[in-house]
Amino acid sequence: MGLRRKLRVEPGTRPDLSNIATDFHGDFDSEKAARKQLFENSRRLGDLQQKLYGEGRHALLIVLQGMDAAGKDGAIKRMTEYMAPRQTRVVALPKPTERETTQWYFQRYAAHLPAAGEIVIFNRSWYNRAGVEPVMGFCTPEQHERFLHDAPHFERMLTQSGVILIKLWLDISRGEQARRLEERVDHPLKRFKVSSLDAEAQARWSAYSAARDEMLKRTHLDYAPWTVVATDQKKTARLNILRHVLRRLNRPGLECREPDPSVVFSADEAKGRLAE
Repeated sequence: MGLRRKLRVEPGTRPDLSNIATDFHGDFDSEKAARKQLFENSRRLGDLQQKLYGEGRHALLIVLQGMDAAGKDGAIKRMTEYMAPRQTRVVALPKPTERETTQWYFQRYAAHLPAAGEIVIFNRSWYNRAGVEPVMGFCTPEQHERFLHDAPHFERMLTQSGVILIKLWLDISRGEQARRLEERVDHPLKRFKVSSLDAEAQARWSAYSAARDEMLKRTHLDYAPWTVVATDQKKTARLNILRHVLRRLNRPGLECREPDPSVVFSADEAKGRLAE
């Protein structure tokens, strides 16, 4: 029985939530079913990568952005679990060197772009200049505005060159971010993620949210659209990210459910649906 059917309340009846688990969310019936879907979709993505490599015509570029602790690392781990290492790269660049700060802003990112048959996933990207940099004062207002003007042109060049560009914004609530940041400090396997900027993520939440809204408004394009993944549940986010990527690749014979529309939606449908 599907979750929606379980939650349906017929006219004249009283709701009964006694058989509904509270430790999972999404359009799956159980935690076991969710794990199965994650495994199957990860395998499907690995299979599609081989087809992409065999065709040798397109490169896949996935950009993952989001608030601190939004779940980018976990999503990438799921996506790459069954991918071939030789044709897959995950790019997470440190802060620019003194030399890089004098270059064309997109230059250091361009060096990591995929060739035909390859998949590159950016764990944060050039869109740092639309978020953390203006919020933290790492760039000037003029540089921020220049970026918002230039990014669409940069991405048009990519897509016109045969790059399949998927831009994902991972959205979580302020309370969930606080919980995850605290968990980083307490969990020995997550402590390496602790950053001096973690405290600023909460203190400057409103500024980050305003920067996010401006970024989505200015850089959501028909040839390079933003897709929002909005949920506090990590497993729900990962499952729906996999579904979205698989559906975007749209290969014949693909068997994959559509993403949950309550979780995954276009940036032009985001008004009133993003964390404040």
